[in-house]
Amino acid sequence: MSRTRAVLSNPLVLAALSVLALLGIGEILSPGFAQGNQVTRLLTVSALLGIVAAGQCLVVIGGREGIDLSVGAMISLGAVLAGNVMSGANGAIVPAFLVASGATFLIGIVNGLGVTLLRIPPLVMTLGMMGVVQGGLTVITRGIPSGNAAPALSSFVNQPFLLGLPGILYVWALVALVMWFLLRRTELGFAIYAIGSNERAAILAGLPVRLVRILLYGLSGFFAGITGVLVIGYTGNSFVSVGDQYVLPSVIAVVIGGVSLAGGTGNYFGAMLGAIALTLLTSVLTTLELEFWGRQLIFGSVLLLLMLLYGRSRQLRV
Repeated sequence: MSRTRAVLSNPLVLAALSVLALLGIGEILSPGFAQGNQVTRLLTVSALLGIVAAGQCLVVIGGREGIDLSVGAMISLGAVLAGNVMSGANGAIVPAFLVASGATFLIGIVNGLGVTLLRIPPLVMTLGMMGVVQGGLTVITRGIPSGNAAPALSSFVNQPFLLGLPGILYVWALVALVMWFLLRRTELGFAIYAIGSNERAAILAGLPVRLVRILLYGLSGFFAGITGVLVIGYTGNSFVSVGDQYVLPSVIAVVIGGVSLAGGTGNYFGAMLGAIALTLLTSVLTTLELEFWGRQLIFGSVLLLLMLLYGRSRQLRV
């Protein structure tokens, strides 16, 4: 009995069970929900959330109440920059990725500098940066959709690429591999966990705490920029608020996956399951054809329940 309780208290197990339960509920409500092309479509949407959650995962694990609320604005910026660089040209896809991810990486570095050198709380710093980026985008685009995705990018994101799966899922798998290697097989990964667990001890051990934390916010911006390019590939064009829908879900996906808000524990695979669970929950609520307020009420209630169950668990340590 105690072993069963221990297994069920594992955030990864709970996240996986949530995914299976939501698939079952969706299938009951709408036959075909858990089959074939529908599952692929749900995974495609999950990948967009999962990739931005990679950066959020690093920031949260890094401790000191780390959080990046500017990722939504940086996704929008990445989408607008990529759309204008591509302008529908297949040959400009690589430059679009470089420009978008480079710009958002630098913004993330600024976030990190504000948090470490100026001692601005992460919540305040990233919230302020969100306003700055959104305001700048509004001025530049005048609120009008700007830029177009290259046909090859749209096909890569939305159409079967290899073994019947869209290319974005292979990008997500690559991100997962990179995150696993970074956190499990590099000195930087060990430093991230050490800093998140006990920053004072990490300083005494001679770890470059400030440099690591600055880099974490830079990587969060980088993943947000990559997500922005993929978002414009998914939608075809971009607008100022296209990334807003990813801000809180990126944090919630990380926490549902077992990453402690206190820092120092968790891994990215849990965040991936959290992203899938959130996408399924949204899709199930849409299937119910509830009014907007009803969907929001149920969505919020379920999220609060999940957070109460294991949102601050410190059992996962990679």
